[in-house]
Amino acid sequence: MKYNAFIFSTCCFLGLSSVVSAQEDLSVYNYWKYYQKTTDQLFYNELSSRAFGQLEKREAAIAALATKEQWQKRQAEVRAKLAKSVGPFPEKTPLNPVIAGTLKKQDFTVEKLYYESRPGYHVTAAMFIPDKRQEKAPAIIFCSGHAENGFRSEAYQHMILNYVKKGFIVLAFDPIGQGERIQYQPDELKKGATGEHSYAGAQTFIAGLPAANYFIWDGIRSVDYLLSRKEVDPARIGIAGRSGGGTQTAYIAAMDDRILAAAPECYITTFDKLIRSNGPQDAEQNLMYGLENGIDMADFLEVRAPKPALIVATTRDMFAIQGARDSYHETKKAYQAFGKAEQIQMTEDDAGHASTLKNREATYAFFQKYLNNPGSPTDLKVEILTDKELHASPEGRVIPFLKGESMFSLNEKYAKELAQKRQNNRKQTADFHADLKKKVISISGFKKFSGKTDVVFSGRMHRSNYAIEKYLVKGSGGYYIPVLWLKPEKASGKTVLLLNEGGKTEAVQKDKLADRLAREGYEVVVPDLSGTGELGSGFLKGGDSVIDEVPLNLWFTGVLTHKSLLATRTEEIVILADFIQKSGTPKTMITGAAVGTLTSDLLHAAAIANPFNKLVLIRPLISYQSIVEERLYKAKFALSAVPGALAGYDLPDLVEVLSAQGLLLINPITATEKEVDQEHANSIYKQALKQTRPGRFGIKQGLSPDETPDAVMSWIK
Repeated sequence: MKYNAFIFSTCCFLGLSSVVSAQEDLSVYNYWKYYQKTTDQLFYNELSSRAFGQLEKREAAIAALATKEQWQKRQAEVRAKLAKSVGPFPEKTPLNPVIAGTLKKQDFTVEKLYYESRPGYHVTAAMFIPDKRQEKAPAIIFCSGHAENGFRSEAYQHMILNYVKKGFIVLAFDPIGQGERIQYQPDELKKGATGEHSYAGAQTFIAGLPAANYFIWDGIRSVDYLLSRKEVDPARIGIAGRSGGGTQTAYIAAMDDRILAAAPECYITTFDKLIRSNGPQDAEQNLMYGLENGIDMADFLEVRAPKPALIVATTRDMFAIQGARDSYHETKKAYQAFGKAEQIQMTEDDAGHASTLKNREATYAFFQKYLNNPGSPTDLKVEILTDKELHASPEGRVIPFLKGESMFSLNEKYAKELAQKRQNNRKQTADFHADLKKKVISISGFKKFSGKTDVVFSGRMHRSNYAIEKYLVKGSGGYYIPVLWLKPEKASGKTVLLLNEGGKTEAVQKDKLADRLAREGYEVVVPDLSGTGELGSGFLKGGDSVIDEVPLNLWFTGVLTHKSLLATRTEEIVILADFIQKSGTPKTMITGAAVGTLTSDLLHAAAIANPFNKLVLIRPLISYQSIVEERLYKAKFALSAVPGALAGYDLPDLVEVLSAQGLLLINPITATEKEVDQEHANSIYKQALKQTRPGRFGIKQGLSPDETPDAVMSWIK
């Protein structure tokens, strides 16, 4: 009877549970995607483990801090780390502000304006000035989150206008890629305005500057503009914003001492919790080698202690609430050391990614107290203005209106400067080849695998003329690389390691290159490298950082940890070459071949530890410079790019080094996948062509897919 009663009660509970779950999401693991182990997120888990190790080092350093002096030393260290991770800012140049129009409302005035944070780089903004205010009034810089219309969104206007009604001057500005600073037309970038951050941001990373550099500098120059206004009290400047605006708030407040009070909303968590939940977000929310440099989100608050700060959070936010609480408790220790524990505060409410009534009123009260502007914090009803009313440019698009700069155009110029510097440095380098190898290893994050090799034979199947053997080969971390080995009945004694950007399943289809090679007697080893096929991007498949189904957020994880996806793949290629040498025909000659984006990975592997007799690159990207110079580049090329590479080298340098060893390029392409003509190819590869003996380096253009296998086999023979 007890057993039956248990079954009855359990069934009743399960029945009730199904009813409840139809109305509410009561799952827990669904949020923590890191724990949902699948083979296609093995690479992400490897990067995560690296991140956790870096964060543990930081945690140990924080645990040792107790006194004010120790925290002050830590602040100096964090300022240096931030400067390193954000990169150098340009010199301050004239803002050249223009008030394009004035809008008079019942109890406030709006000045619609734009100014230049960098020459020709226009920041659109609106300054809201209350009629009733102190003679020298406190001011709040409002940073917009990822709304396409920027600060004009209804949610943001509601807070802005409430600040104004409470006697604050508010300067709200558009981030690049939003509001009036849209850089792409809808038919150019399907992801929408906020996808621009990661699309252009990937280009800035390749040049060695994070997108955050541009975002932060806009904020610093916005402070400059505020301080130029006679109505503003320079000693009472605050900053606030939600989501992406919370990111900007945290960054700018950490790097501009003129800001007194900061209230980042729906952003502060810990990287540990972010990585375990939704993963890294847009480009500007990731600093160059940020985790390797020991930076976590609490540092943005601790570095400015004991200045007033308010963490605004919600319990069901995409930025994990536990991380927000952890950051608050850690930061409070710093404020306690300064004797100002009350000046770090936290408000939270039970909601998703939103500004709630409770949190809004807590934020108003915070600024009223610490910017010395007393009054009621009650949230008021406001009349929302239209986007058009708040436009400073005629059509709401300032870049074409003023023929100004974009983040893309500024980065393109910066990359050209880097190219010239590389050329100048080359002339001063005694051993270019040796120096290049050191740079490739250092910048990419490559590390030679020194662990125990392990191979798991996983079965065999047959096609006419050859067998396909399946293997798992231990990778450079705690995972295995899935591999297919095509073994013909009559082997030629030559083996091809073939890399295909579409993965092994696509590569071994009938009549494709692998199949043709196997039928001609070549053994062909075809793996899924990290980020492809069975080792795909895992759960990082949504959000603003996924462009044309390319998970740039996966790549950003490598940026944070200084472990590029390419570095891991390069390690895997070296491991696989060793696997072939040990498991195949003794003294077999190995040709390395790659198709599409993975040609860049193969180039790096050969430049670092060349185990190949010959190399064949089919539709190789001509250069990383091409990615940053093509406004509408294909996002997939970023995954095989090395963040920061252009500060030290480019792909043609690797081609030059390898050209004397037997290298064939078939149909080289730009980052738009356009094949280059002979003149362009000769220009790009002029150093390789100049120094290589005939027959060791070749460029073939205009070959059809049917002609390519014959060209490959002819080169190998």
